[in-house]
Amino acid sequence: MLSLFSTLGGLLLSMLPKLIDYFQSKQDQSHELKLAALQTERELKMLESGYAAQAKVEEIRSDQISMQTEAAMTQAAYAHDAKVLEKAASWVSTYVGTVRPTITYIFVLELVSINIGIGWYVWTHPAIITSVDDLIRISNEIFSADEMSMLGGIIGFWFGTRTIGKK
Repeated sequence: MLSLFSTLGGLLLSMLPKLIDYFQSKQDQSHELKLAALQTERELKMLESGYAAQAKVEEIRSDQISMQTEAAMTQAAYAHDAKVLEKAASWVSTYVGTVRPTITYIFVLELVSINIGIGWYVWTHPAIITSVDDLIRISNEIFSADEMSMLGGIIGFWFGTRTIGKK
């Protein structure tokens, strides 16, 4: 009988931290709801006062200034490159023109060769893939999000600015 009471008491005491956490989370949630309601009320009052329109105007103005600054910096960099290359030997200007494409080719070839290597390893070790989940996991390793973002950055660099530069 004593062992039954001690077991029941142990179970109840083990639930005590969870019970305290439950009441604490309920209190935290009600506090967060009150804060959200106050914030919404404040934003509505600001909207009535016209602050939202002013904030939008300031945001547009700062975006325009940053775009103008970026364009001026790009033009200054192009002018500097042209001035330096006027005085350089012809092989230097040819080399300067091939540096970025060469680095791009090396990087893309590296990505392709790594993917081929991983794919070949998976192909030669068929025990690695036993289900569709394994295939998805391996595909995520071969074509990782970081790798795809780097490749997307390269493609965006080379092809994304072409329409802007032609205008």
